[in-house]
Amino acid sequence: MELSGLAFAVWMSICFYASVDGYPSGKIREACTSMIPCHGSSPQLSPEHTITVNVTKFKPGDSIEVHLSGPDFEGFFIQARDAEHLDSPAVGSFMLVDRKRSQLLTCGRTKNSAVSHTSKAKKKYIKVYWIAPGVAPKHVQFLATVVKKYKTFWVRIPGPIVSQPNAPSPTTPLYATSEAISTSHPVSYLSKPFNASNCGSMKFCIRNPANCNPESASCFFLSFQQERSSVFIEMSGPSKGYLAFALSYDQWMGGDDAYLCVNEDHHVHVSAASLKGRSPPVLESENALEDVSWRLVDGLLQCSFRRSIRLPAYRERFNLDASYYIFLADGEASEGGLIRKHRHQPLITTGMYNVTGLPQDIGGSRSPRLMKAHGALMFVAWITTVSIGVIVARFFKPVWSHSFLFGKEMWFQVHRMLMLTTVMLTSISFILPFIYRGGWSQQAGFHPYLGCTVMALTIFQPLMAGFRPSRHAPRRQLFNWFHWSTGTTARILAVVTMFLGMDLPALDLPDPWDTYTLIGFVAWHVAIDLLLEIHSYCLIHKVEVIEDDRVQILQSLTSAEAEGFLFKQIVLTIYVCGNIVFLIAFLAAINQI
Repeated sequence: MELSGLAFAVWMSICFYASVDGYPSGKIREACTSMIPCHGSSPQLSPEHTITVNVTKFKPGDSIEVHLSGPDFEGFFIQARDAEHLDSPAVGSFMLVDRKRSQLLTCGRTKNSAVSHTSKAKKKYIKVYWIAPGVAPKHVQFLATVVKKYKTFWVRIPGPIVSQPNAPSPTTPLYATSEAISTSHPVSYLSKPFNASNCGSMKFCIRNPANCNPESASCFFLSFQQERSSVFIEMSGPSKGYLAFALSYDQWMGGDDAYLCVNEDHHVHVSAASLKGRSPPVLESENALEDVSWRLVDGLLQCSFRRSIRLPAYRERFNLDASYYIFLADGEASEGGLIRKHRHQPLITTGMYNVTGLPQDIGGSRSPRLMKAHGALMFVAWITTVSIGVIVARFFKPVWSHSFLFGKEMWFQVHRMLMLTTVMLTSISFILPFIYRGGWSQQAGFHPYLGCTVMALTIFQPLMAGFRPSRHAPRRQLFNWFHWSTGTTARILAVVTMFLGMDLPALDLPDPWDTYTLIGFVAWHVAIDLLLEIHSYCLIHKVEVIEDDRVQILQSLTSAEAEGFLFKQIVLTIYVCGNIVFLIAFLAAINQI
């Protein structure tokens, strides 16, 4: 039996204005009419709890023993109503057996006409007595709402019907079965996985990775198929918590129309929600979703439902005949079905699409292009150009001191070119996150603070180099020390910053291979550096060394230096090739997201 218009209106008013914390104390008089807890989700269909009585006949003034039992539950609400008019007010009154676990409530004008819990403590069994009123209906049915967890509850579970002696047969069917009186659309179980056979021809599809099969354990899939004035929606992906998609006017979370499929105790709840900024979604108690189905198998969560293209009665729902950015997210759900922030950056379409327009089969990106460019440029700057520049300045200065390029020593020109390239790439990369975020990011931890420090050192280094003293000036040694220490600090901080940035959702690199790539480079660089240091040390001892004049001897191109030059060239070539391999691996990882 469906709720009457008045009851439905009362229920909607309660749900929108009642506290979202529910009623842990059991003071739920606001729900006297509907018996619905405003917990932001739809009730379950098949009840696990039962109501029993000790007699089936009663006379006015009689006392009937009423039992509510089943698996552990936190809350309950029991009433007796006219069995032929279940939307009528509660009848009769109750007496308590255990005042620690149950309490009396007054619904309407009838005192003690309902019983509820006193706390969220787990219970399996409740016993109360119902006192028949002096003027009672011919047939009375007991109803119960049971809350197992915050978002797992059953509404108006029908219990036994008791009748007055010699009462005539009812004029309307009485609901005495074990099926719950549902206040939402039926939910069914999907018998087979989704398929992408009609994507681009009859269905608008979004897949990640592109062209993946929704039967695959790694495929995120979302499809829209228009059917007259409604749209049938399918959503699938590897998730043990929840899947969600949202329609948005921009590429930022907030003010969006969202739909969630949440796995709770191997049962999937499907509901619409509204997104307000970065706050948790506000679930709609009545969401106008039809033909709801779901499936959980092999780590895949799949759900489908239908909704009308236009829903003028629901202000938070967007019309589906307009263009939007589409988000697809997944994450974990805590006990009670409360969803947590998604661990990965949501997939976001690159443009705005009309899902009821021309069917398309598209992909999306879990990392915005600006953030991809930011990561790629920083990696090129601090893994490739700066590293080669340091190697050249440190180990090729003696052997390239007599070779000139554009009027300057070759080692100096190569070093300066690579370092200026680093400054340019870092500067361009530095401004990209600010363009993307529109300001400072509060969600990136220490990464932006270290990044600003690296940027400051990067600018300071060439400015300091512009004022370097001449080679034989007294302050040259002081300049050399500052130049080396500033550069080394910048390189160390840059690597630390990249380690922190690789785990940020906005870049969403494949973990743990992103970390392994950077660790591999650091190990590669240290190995090459040690190799060249050992080579230089051996070279020094191969030459007749005059202790007080060691620098001059090293700067002269002796036969030993000639032999060392060939070795250094080979090592540098290998080093550059290795850097290119790491760079390609990193860029390939960025390109996949």
